Amino acid sequence: MSQIPPGVPGRATKPVRVIERELTAPVNLTRPDGRLNPDAIGWCRTPLVRTDGVGRGRYGKGRNKRWEYWAVTTPTHVVAMTTSHIDYAGVHGLWLWNRRTGAIRGQDVMAPFAPGISLPGTLGEGPATVRSLGVAVRIEEVDGGTRLRAIGDRVRLDVLAHRPAGHESLGVVVPWSERLFQYTVKDVARPATGRLWMDGVEHRLAEGQSWATLDHGRGRWPHRMHWNWGAGSGRTDGRVLGIQLGGNWTDGTGSTENAIFVDGRLHKISEELVWDYDTQDWLRPWRVTGTDVDLTLTPEHDKASGIDLKMISSFTHQCFGTWSGRVRVEGQWLRVADVFGWAEDVHQRW
Repeated sequence: MSQIPPGVPGRATKPVRVIERELTAPVNLTRPDGRLNPDAIGWCRTPLVRTDGVGRGRYGKGRNKRWEYWAVTTPTHVVAMTTSHIDYAGVHGLWLWNRRTGAIRGQDVMAPFAPGISLPGTLGEGPATVRSLGVAVRIEEVDGGTRLRAIGDRVRLDVLAHRPAGHESLGVVVPWSERLFQYTVKDVARPATGRLWMDGVEHRLAEGQSWATLDHGRGRWPHRMHWNWGAGSGRTDGRVLGIQLGGNWTDGTGSTENAIFVDGRLHKISEELVWDYDTQDWLRPWRVTGTDVDLTLTPEHDKASGIDLKMISSFTHQCFGTWSGRVRVEGQWLRVADVFGWAEDVHQRW
C-alpha cells in the first residue's frame, strides 16, 4: 500500500504565489448547460456556491463526484465518517481509532449505482443520509451546528459539531477546465460534543478538547488525481487555531485551499505551499512551508489503505499526529503547538 503509482510528478521545491478572488455573494457553480460558471471561480468565508447542477442530467456523466467527510478528534479517539456518490457507486465508511489502546474498528462499503443515498444539491439545504449494506448515516443542520449520526457493525456516533457565532469556513472553486472542476468546503475547528461507541462501549467527548472537521465536495474530476490534505484543530496560547492546507491537486489552477483560522476567523494563504515528507517512512515528520507558514506534523498513526482495480484505484496514507511551528497572520508570527490533526497523501483513479 505504500507504493506510489508510476507517473506521479515530483513535489514542488518552492512556494508559488497566486492571485485569488474572494467571493462575497451567492453564485451558481455551473451554467445552465452544465459547464463551469467562471463567475464562481474564487474562495469564500461562508458557503456561497450553489452546486445543484452537479450530478444532474447527462453532462459529465461518470465524472461527477459528491461527498461529505467528517472527522472528529478527541484526546482519546478519532472517528471519521464518509458518505459519497461518485456517479457509478456509493462509497461510504466508518472508522474509529482509540488513541490510548491502539484499537481500530472500520467498515467500508462500495455499493454499485449508489442505492440508499441522498445528498443535498447544495451544502446545508437538506440532510445527507445513507442506508446501505450495514451502514446508516444522517448529517443534518440543527440549531447551533451540525448533528452527525452514524451506525455500523461495531461503530456508532451521535455528535454535535457546534458552529460558534462568527465562525468561518473555507470554500474554494478549483478549475481544471470548463468541464472539470471542484467546489470544496473545508470547515475546521468546530467544537464537538456528544458520544461515540466502540463495540457497544460508550465514550463521551471531552468538552473543550474535541473538534469536528468537514470536507464537503461537489464537482467533476479528472480520471487520475494526486492530492495532499492537512488539517488540525486545537488551542495554543489561549487561541483556537484551525489549520487547513492542501497541495498537488490545485497546483497550476490559480486556486489554493490554504488557510489558517484564529478564533474562528479565516486568514487566506494565496500560495502553493511546499510539502516535504518521506514516502518510504510515513511516520517521519511531515513539513509544510511557505512565505507565511512553517508547520510540522509529528505523526503517531498511519491510516493506510489501498485498492487497485486497474481502471479504478485508490492509495491513501492519512497520518494523524500533532502540528507545531508557526504561521504569520496579519504581519505577526503566531506559535502553533499541540494542535492535533492529520496530513495525507492520496493517489486516485476514479
